[in-house]
Amino acid sequence: MGAVDQSAAGDHLERTGDHLARYDAAVARDPGSASALVQEWMRTDWRALFAELREQRPIFVTPAFTVVTRYADVVEVLSREETFTVRAFGPRLDAALGGPFMLGRDATPMNWREKGLMQVMLAPQDVADLRGLVGRIADEALDAAARRGRIEAVGELFRHVALRVCGDYFGFPGPTPETLSRWTRAVVVDGFANFQGDPAVQAESVRAGEEMMGYLRGLLAERRAALAAGRGPLPDDVFTRLLHTALPAEVGVGDERLLINMAGLPLGSVESGPGAMVEAVEQIMLRPQVRAEAVEAAADPDPSRFDRYVWEALRFSPFFKLLPRLCERDYVLAAGTPRRTVIPAGTFVLAAPASAMFDPDVVEEPDDFRLDRPEHLRLYFGHGHHACLGVHPARAVICETVRRLLRRPGLHPLPPPDGVIVRAHGIFPDRYVLGLGPAGKGA
Repeated sequence: MGAVDQSAAGDHLERTGDHLARYDAAVARDPGSASALVQEWMRTDWRALFAELREQRPIFVTPAFTVVTRYADVVEVLSREETFTVRAFGPRLDAALGGPFMLGRDATPMNWREKGLMQVMLAPQDVADLRGLVGRIADEALDAAARRGRIEAVGELFRHVALRVCGDYFGFPGPTPETLSRWTRAVVVDGFANFQGDPAVQAESVRAGEEMMGYLRGLLAERRAALAAGRGPLPDDVFTRLLHTALPAEVGVGDERLLINMAGLPLGSVESGPGAMVEAVEQIMLRPQVRAEAVEAAADPDPSRFDRYVWEALRFSPFFKLLPRLCERDYVLAAGTPRRTVIPAGTFVLAAPASAMFDPDVVEEPDDFRLDRPEHLRLYFGHGHHACLGVHPARAVICETVRRLLRRPGLHPLPPPDGVIVRAHGIFPDRYVLGLGPAGKGA
């Protein structure tokens, strides 16, 4: 059963201003419980917590982890991949996929080589056709839901689109969409939500990864057999591009490496894409004037006019609010500033893009919803060495799906409980019901 999101997002978050006083009192009683208190605030009251930390303790050291909240410091952490590594989650991804995965490595030859290969496969020139594909898939789902006067936006639209993109664009449909969805959820939960290292969650991730890799090996054999037999052209998708790419043997990218990278495509999109869509739509729905303007922009044949609403909405609630890193050696963060802090080797560091994008030192009028923000302030896709390699198709899928939803007449939020976002593990959206047509219909 998914946990209900308790936060009143965006402008509705209460700025209590007493988190640090409560934290200090808890530390004096029980340091372990104090860290747990911070974790709860980061899940349910993060806007108010981060505002207080930016002002009073921008590099917030707790017994369990260190939270980095200012823009310059977040960028510094994410730019020092040899010091602040992904070893906090990389080994879990490796275990699930049965071999090293490039996104679980920092500044290694394998990382550079395979990231570059997949960036070529996920070509920016695909964006126009991909937006068309996404629009057709989204409209079909919305047409079916319109007759009921409501849509469960996560399963019927956002996740549905992401899974169809896996099949039609990546070339990785899974045995069924439901199976592919189960695989990705199991692996991603272990990698990014299993903070206590629950062995049952890890075991489920490994089982899902083994099934996924077995399926891909079978799919590779089928496509190779079709090529050998001359049975018509293969689908024009990322998998086919990889099969047609001839690389020198000394490069070291054999079939298993190709398949592990193929497995990474749904792992990087089926959870994060719908997660971003939910956050963007909720933030737009919270602002009636913004919603009216976004609806008007969604009708424009030029989608770039609408996309700005998605990116600014996501600034108010990015799906990835915290990016975990492990400090490998003693490091002086924010050297030469009053924030100067020594981060000891072995520290679990949480860089907070959700906080950095509200840092008044770099973001003008951060509490205002503005469409003229410079792109370099956007940290939704990470920064530096591990920035999202599929950023071009990801932008197209997220924005076009939300645009098609906003084009529907009478789209409106529903009151609780239907209108409340339900999340698994407090992170992954599982349910978000919206009304279609006249307000009140389908409620």
